[in-house]
Amino acid sequence: MSSKVKVLQLQYQYDAGVSDLAEQVICGLPGEQFDVTTAFLCGSPPPEVSARGAHRSIYFGFQKSSLAGLRLKVLWALYKFCRREGFDVVIAHRFKPINVMMILSRWLKVSLCIGVLHRIGDFDRPYRRKQVKRLKKDGWYFVGVSEAVRQHLLAYRCGFDEHNTFAITNAIDIEKAVTLQLPREEARKKLGLASDALIIGALGRLVPVKGHCYLIEAFAKIEKGYPGAQLAIIGEGRRRQALQAQIEELGLSNQVHLLGFHTTALQYLRAFDVFVMPSLEEGLGLALLEGMCARLPIIASDVPAMRPLIAGAGGIAVPPADVDELAQALDRYMSLTFSDRQALGQDAFEYLCREHSIESFREAYKSLIWQGLRR
Repeated sequence: MSSKVKVLQLQYQYDAGVSDLAEQVICGLPGEQFDVTTAFLCGSPPPEVSARGAHRSIYFGFQKSSLAGLRLKVLWALYKFCRREGFDVVIAHRFKPINVMMILSRWLKVSLCIGVLHRIGDFDRPYRRKQVKRLKKDGWYFVGVSEAVRQHLLAYRCGFDEHNTFAITNAIDIEKAVTLQLPREEARKKLGLASDALIIGALGRLVPVKGHCYLIEAFAKIEKGYPGAQLAIIGEGRRRQALQAQIEELGLSNQVHLLGFHTTALQYLRAFDVFVMPSLEEGLGLALLEGMCARLPIIASDVPAMRPLIAGAGGIAVPPADVDELAQALDRYMSLTFSDRQALGQDAFEYLCREHSIESFREAYKSLIWQGLRR
């Protein structure tokens, strides 16, 4: 091993949440001890959000179709790259990079591989569990981004065990996040939202698992009791047309806004009065932490990964896809005074600061790396 530990952090493609967390892992690895390379198999991140903490960034530029099937082209290119660079540690995020590295680690002399799982269900397919059982070596650790993800991995009983599978709970750089947040009025102006409206807000990709259709339906049930109230959703995805059609069918075109993708969505969250996360499932729900960071009272689905966060922040947990319960939760927060909602948001922020320190997150990854290298 060289004087510095050579680390490759491998990602499928740029994803705001995952890539920001990967950046935080790098921030916990001192430059005098670690030489870090970040690589993306597909695409490249926007210039303003490139992996700034890494010593260098590599963009392989594969088509997504190359990551399907046998992945021979990807495997060969990555094998040559890793063999030439001689990495001591590989941190692979999400299933496909993990799977590729599990195959290659049979031939590469990598001291430690860490697979980071960001969601529940990545190994529900039987053939994927068989691959883990067949390909896993002693040099592998696995990290769930919450205890719920870790427990889900252990339940597969296919090679994930108490000795190689850990939970490192996601966190955000609170100090940095606060500096990014725009003041309430400025955020509303930039998003095109009314300055005097009571605004329910959500952040997430427009895909079925995020449950936005249930939030829109719940809002429709109570909005007549709150003249001028609005619902705003930051995010983009394949469900946009379906959600827009739902909005129009409910006669809410002037009250519900699909705001599209924003590179740094966190900066706009103070435009909201209440933050809602109606997901059907989550590995942790990083956006929920961002809502807390914006000092907003929170409503979120009562799924295992988010349950302790909701309780700690003093928020309201509702069963996934339960429109009536979600409508009641909205009504409860919307009926409060502005100052009462602010107080609840401050409680959520203080919980975030106590329990989800970015320093603890960074230290946990650094400690896990040293633990794996010293085995």
